[in-house]
Amino acid sequence: MLQNYVRIQNVIAKLRDSERGATAVEYGLIVALIAAIIVAVVAAVGTSVKEGFDTVNNAL
Repeated sequence: MLQNYVRIQNVIAKLRDSERGATAVEYGLIVALIAAIIVAVVAAVGTSVKEGFDTVNNAL
């Protein structure tokens, strides 16, 4: 009986100490946030750059 209890406690301890899945999710969220920021910046700056090229093109 004691051996079974010790085995169960060891399994629970391993599950509790395993943070690889949580870390992967956290990195995934960080990457998604960075990608969203990049898309927003490119969209905002892209409009300004296009207007600048249009101005130069019309001047020529």
